Amino acid sequence: MKILVCCGNGLGSSFMIEMNIKKALQEIGAEAEVSHCDLASAGGVKADIYVGTRDIATQLTGLGGEVVSLNNMIDKKELTEKIAAAVAKVKG
Repeated sequence: MKILVCCGNGLGSSFMIEMNIKKALQEIGAEAEVSHCDLASAGGVKADIYVGTRDIATQLTGLGGEVVSLNNMIDKKELTEKIAAAVAKVKG
């Protein structure tokens, strides 16, 4: 399973979210390859789950994967709950 975190520039915020997703995956006992990029590059990267803040999440729909929209990128509880739900949906 591949998770791609996207932000406007593909730098700080997406990297921070990537690190938090890795921690959340450990907590829920799931494994996935997690990476990050800028929004413009997201269309060229195949992923099972795309993660972005609510201001860009709508632009991730249609890329072929499940989209996770974060209301607050530093809320680890929200992140863990939404990642767990997306992983369960992708695994079927």
